[in-house]
Amino acid sequence: MERIYIGMGSNLADPAEQLRSAVEALGQLPQTTLAGVSAFYQSDSLLPGQPRYTNAVAALDSSLAPLELLDALQAIENDQGRERLERWGPRTLDLDILLFGDRLIDEPRLQVPHYQIQERAFVLYPLAELAPQDLRLADGRNLPELLAACPFVGLERFPHA
Repeated sequence: MERIYIGMGSNLADPAEQLRSAVEALGQLPQTTLAGVSAFYQSDSLLPGQPRYTNAVAALDSSLAPLELLDALQAIENDQGRERLERWGPRTLDLDILLFGDRLIDEPRLQVPHYQIQERAFVLYPLAELAPQDLRLADGRNLPELLAACPFVGLERFPHA
């Protein structure tokens, strides 16, 4: 079993409910236990003209292989109406593998640690709720330094229940 952190985001079709449904689906994955879920955070879209996003991070303990987990996450996205019409377009659900144990993964379909983790306050702050305070990423960066370089600006935190 490895500890895996999943970034979750939605800005369509009742985003908070989309995330709650995704959490339920994550808890049903084979060979996987849902270990925790951060609070939800709202933020403006990175692209103009899109609705605000709701984001969170889930912690999983799983024995699935990375690409098996990726396939399972994409199946959850599809089940919740995800359409991949444009890159970075609005979406009902986006599930990203942020960290996968202490692995560095560089596959055509999957890069871990997530390649933009350091730029995303809406990922780093919910991750910090679940991860050890001294978490060191597989590439050597540590969470406290990433947080210090990515201010809590434009985020609104609220409970997910």
